[in-house]
Amino acid sequence: MAKLFLTSYFAEVASAIASFDKRLEGKRVTFIPTASIPEEITFYVEDAKKELEQLGLIVDELEVSKASVDEIKYKLQNNEYIYVTGGNTYFLLQELRRSGADKILLEQIRLGKPYIGESAGTVILSPNIAYIQEMDNPDAAKNLESYEGLNLVHFYPLPHYGNQPFKDAAELVISKYSDELELAPFSNNQLIAVIDGEAETWIAVS
Repeated sequence: MAKLFLTSYFAEVASAIASFDKRLEGKRVTFIPTASIPEEITFYVEDAKKELEQLGLIVDELEVSKASVDEIKYKLQNNEYIYVTGGNTYFLLQELRRSGADKILLEQIRLGKPYIGESAGTVILSPNIAYIQEMDNPDAAKNLESYEGLNLVHFYPLPHYGNQPFKDAAELVISKYSDELELAPFSNNQLIAVIDGEAETWIAVS
C-alpha cells in the first residue's frame, strides 16, 4: 500500500523520515528535480540532496524532461525511494505526462514504494492542481492540457502555510477554495504522512 510523505520544505522535516525507516543507509532514492527547471530560486534542490545524503541515502538524479523512457522506468522501478522536489507544479505535471513517468510513478507508489514530495512534488498528488495557481504560474506549462493531478490523495495539500514568501498566497487559496475543496494547509516544519490511506500531520522536532 502507498507510503507518502508530503512536505513543504524537506530540509526542515528530514529527521521525520528517519523515524519511519531505521534502515536508510545505502538505499537509493530516485531524485526528480524537474519542477525546479522554470524557477529562478532553486536552493531547496541542493538542500534536499544534502539532507537525503545525511540520512544515508544514495541520491540518483532523474530529470524526466530529458530522460529516456528506459531510464525513467529503470530508476523508478529499481531504486528504493522516490523524491520529487519543489518548483512549478504545472511544469512538473506537464513533463511527467509527456515523458510517461506519471504512469510508472503511480505503479511504483501503488506497489508500496515510499514517495517523498516537496511543495510541487506534494501538490501533484492532489485530484486537481488548479487551486495552486496563486503560488505557481500555469504559463510555465504551455503544453499542459489538463490540470488533473495524480489523484493519490483525496485532499488538496497547501504547502508553506504561514511561511514567507508564500504566506499571502496561501491565505488567498484558502479564501477562494475552502468552501469547495478539502484543503490541508501545512507549514515548512510540518509534513503529512499518508500510510495506507490514513493521513496524519507530523511536526518536526529539531
